Amino acid sequence: MRILRNYFYWTYERGSFHYDVMVTLILAFIFITPHLWNYKDKPSETVPLHKSQVLVTRDATGGFIYQVSAADVPSNAGDEQIRTALLRQISPIAGNITLDHYGAITDANGRLVAYKAWVKH
Repeated sequence: MRILRNYFYWTYERGSFHYDVMVTLILAFIFITPHLWNYKDKPSETVPLHKSQVLVTRDATGGFIYQVSAADVPSNAGDEQIRTALLRQISPIAGNITLDHYGAITDANGRLVAYKAWVKH
């Protein structure tokens, strides 16, 4: 019982056997539990963008994906208007490009938040 009380109050000296056991248990908890329990801490797929702000990320092939806020694209726009608006936002950053394809990004409620655009240089 005394050993448990000393573990609980952390009374063992640094470098002692019991201190090392406590540190090992804490480290095991930190590194093992994420594999055993789902903490539902997935990274956000979208970063909230402000108007006229473009997020640039790399894709798997080494190219770039440009994320443009939906506020920079006219609402109820057709495909050609969306492509033109995306190129207008991306061209000052990327230079002379061709829009390969794009995709809409929605939030949890299904509202359009941004567009992802894959371009060719």
